[in-house]
Amino acid sequence: MYDAVMLTTLQNLPKTAGIYQYFDAHNRLLYVGKAKNLFARVRSYFLFSPTLVPKPTLGARILKMLHEAVKIEYIIVDTEHDALILENALIKQLHPKYNILLRDDKTYPYLTLDTKEPFPRIELTRKVLKTSTMTYFGPFSVGARDMIDAIYELVPLVQKKSCLREGKACLYFQIKKCLAPCEGTITPQAYAPYVQKAIKYIQNKNLLLKDLEKKMHAFANALRFEEAKIIRDQYTNIQKSTLNTPIDVAGHVDYDIFAFCVQDQKAMLVKLFMRNGRIISSTHHLIRLQEDYTLDELYFRAIIDFYTAHNTLLPKEILIYDAIEDAKALSTSLSTLAGYKVGITHPQKGEKRTIVELAYKNAQELLKQTAQHQDPLPLLTSVQQLLELTRLPLRIEVFDNSHLQGQAPVGAMICYDTDAFDKKAYRTFHLQATDEYGQMRETLSRRIAHFDTQPPPDLWLLDGGETLRKLAVSLLDEAGVTLDVVAIAKEKIDAKAHRAKGAAKDILYGAHDLFALASSDTRLHLLQKLRDEAHRVAITFHKKSKQKEDVKTQLLALTGIGPAKVKKLLNVFGSFEAIKAASIEELRSIVSEKEALLIKNHYT
Repeated sequence: MYDAVMLTTLQNLPKTAGIYQYFDAHNRLLYVGKAKNLFARVRSYFLFSPTLVPKPTLGARILKMLHEAVKIEYIIVDTEHDALILENALIKQLHPKYNILLRDDKTYPYLTLDTKEPFPRIELTRKVLKTSTMTYFGPFSVGARDMIDAIYELVPLVQKKSCLREGKACLYFQIKKCLAPCEGTITPQAYAPYVQKAIKYIQNKNLLLKDLEKKMHAFANALRFEEAKIIRDQYTNIQKSTLNTPIDVAGHVDYDIFAFCVQDQKAMLVKLFMRNGRIISSTHHLIRLQEDYTLDELYFRAIIDFYTAHNTLLPKEILIYDAIEDAKALSTSLSTLAGYKVGITHPQKGEKRTIVELAYKNAQELLKQTAQHQDPLPLLTSVQQLLELTRLPLRIEVFDNSHLQGQAPVGAMICYDTDAFDKKAYRTFHLQATDEYGQMRETLSRRIAHFDTQPPPDLWLLDGGETLRKLAVSLLDEAGVTLDVVAIAKEKIDAKAHRAKGAAKDILYGAHDLFALASSDTRLHLLQKLRDEAHRVAITFHKKSKQKEDVKTQLLALTGIGPAKVKKLLNVFGSFEAIKAASIEELRSIVSEKEALLIKNHYT
């Protein structure tokens, strides 16, 4: 089954930490793994006598991978922690066929205050700085902005960063939402109790909700209904972020809690964040499992992804519902990241067990709720089988370009995740190329450049034909990424693509064949819907870009207004609309009076 080169590689593996990679006959990456001892770990996949074969006791997914593998490569690193970090980075960037990839790109905000300030204020941040003067509360999955707004409604803290710099009391002081420390009306010592009150609200959401409700009723009784509605909306959003639970752990302990509930080919991950003995927020993530899995892999990927991909403060103890074999190695690596010991605990009894069981019950309930919705998997499975895709296309990125005779060329990428458009993942690009081929090359290359921070999807769908599909495959091969690519385009009649309704069919170009499906085929409907959305986004962005270029061109056509002046105006006003709305006096502060009059007359 394996050649002499594979056997030689296995016999000469170093007994050091590192990562190993399996490749197939087409040099496509199949699997990435980490090892404390490469010699022992990689050889553990095989039996060496009487011939070199995979161990039959391995899981179905790994056995399938080993039957496709023809080559092993490895990279030596200094420590097991380095191996873990490198493995995680390669899985995200290269998307090996047989590795589990949990996509959870959410970042969770913190509420923070700077204790070195004489009059600190509560702020929202997603960037954690390692400094002793900053105090962080969180992370919060939802409702963080509403908490800040509610606290400023109830506590007269300094409202804006710029307030203290002004040196003069503003409107906030007049409406009794600030104590005007800018004018010296309060000392830092007298201000401190207000800061402590705000901290109590952050640490105890029930207290915050109680006082917020009182404020809402006070506004309503005073017939200030618009203000009461704002408070009501804040109350509702904060309440949504609160997990109703009787658990209140004695002592000021901080835990992050992870629990998986798995059923069939779906896994629900619930994360709870406990601070000072109270659960302050929770979040969940549905994962579609395409191949056989182990709970070890699911927990390992979920935990290491969360703390390496997100700017997250590590607690000193992480609780997990299930026991995992790699807990010790994971603990060591997280401790290295944090700079202090981080424990991974699988509690069997007591308060900690109650907490992880709560997380599991929530995961169980959330998974039950997903079963009540129409399952998109049969349709996606049918698309996979038709196009002979290596992966179930749960996450699809779709690309299209737009321009008008080479002017204002743009690219667009939209994202479809399982059964809905993920609009937060949409991207648009200003391009330099003026031809369709060059534009698609530029668009795809820019997407590939971000695979390290935004992992590849399961499928790329291009608005175009076989030429563009082959271009995408070559770019992915250069990057070492295994990813299915499909193109969709109108069939050509008399060497021209007919776009008139009913004149021509949409043709699908797969890796092994092309397909002209019936117009009633639901698989075609899905791919057409994705193509049309990408086309809409590309056209919309092109129109906006073209309009800006036209206005810029008109300005440049004015005698005496050169590119440098236009750039200077944009730096100050921010947009052409703002330049158009500017007064003569405002324009004169940037350009000469003659130039200001030219611009103003142009727009009138």
